[in-house]
Amino acid sequence: MRAIVCESYGPAEVLSLKEVAKPKPKATEILVKIKSTAVNSGDVRVRGFIVDGIQRILMKLVLGSKKPRKPILGLVFSGIVEELGANVKKFKVGDEVFGMTGFQFGCYAEYICVKEHSVVCERPSNASFDEAVSIIFGGTSAYHFLKKAKIDQTPKKILIYGAAGSVGVAGVQIAKYYDADITAVVSGKGIELMESLGVNKIVDYSKGEFQNLKADYDIVFDAVGKIGKKDFSHVLNPNCIFKSVEGWDVATESLDKMLFLKKLFEEGKYKAVIDKIFKLEEIVDAHRYVQTGKKKGDVVIQVA
Repeated sequence: MRAIVCESYGPAEVLSLKEVAKPKPKATEILVKIKSTAVNSGDVRVRGFIVDGIQRILMKLVLGSKKPRKPILGLVFSGIVEELGANVKKFKVGDEVFGMTGFQFGCYAEYICVKEHSVVCERPSNASFDEAVSIIFGGTSAYHFLKKAKIDQTPKKILIYGAAGSVGVAGVQIAKYYDADITAVVSGKGIELMESLGVNKIVDYSKGEFQNLKADYDIVFDAVGKIGKKDFSHVLNPNCIFKSVEGWDVATESLDKMLFLKKLFEEGKYKAVIDKIFKLEEIVDAHRYVQTGKKKGDVVIQVA
């Protein structure tokens, strides 16, 4: 099968398309023919080993010291179940599924084996493979942080910084689902995107509008993690909950989060926002684009 292999940490060019052995499902695994995957900020950080401070030591232990211990990267997938392990009961051949693999990676390939009780379920009935895969990373990340901020407990006033990225777009839609009063901080094309998602309070940080905001929020969510907490001091009041994607708190993959996203999408309360679509053999270009930090929504890779 074709797969993208990362044999060392470094720039996007360390990724190469190769022929590798097609996996065979074990007794409790399913073999999925991957239709789509995605390139997220997490993929870029792993490939380039873009980690600072003491986190570098931890990440070397988790990922591998000089190169990825698991050379086929990729965190999310959507596709079709092609083969079942002998003891699989939950799925059948032909099921259309989507899921995420966490530090097991393996999604930059034509096939992947995953345990039937891992983070995989039937894709939303009204979503294409591209749409299904695009909602996973940002959706699970945003849901993780917003639930910790108690977004589901009485309507909240929330400020989302970097609202046009993958996590930000998901955060806006999840906050909207919980009837929050949303202020989105974006720039450029992000303004039009926020309008399309029904956000009325939009702040253009390229014009310095962010610095003029007052501390009038229940939740402040930094969805990009490019600036420090001190840069949010003017919008934080004593009762405000601050959450950021930057730091030790990491969104873990879980089936409950996937089922929540599936439910929202099927109910028409979650929209897939896809910036660009690349082919598997264009993975280097996709990583370069994501690393610019300019993407709006998600970048999808069509595998098959």
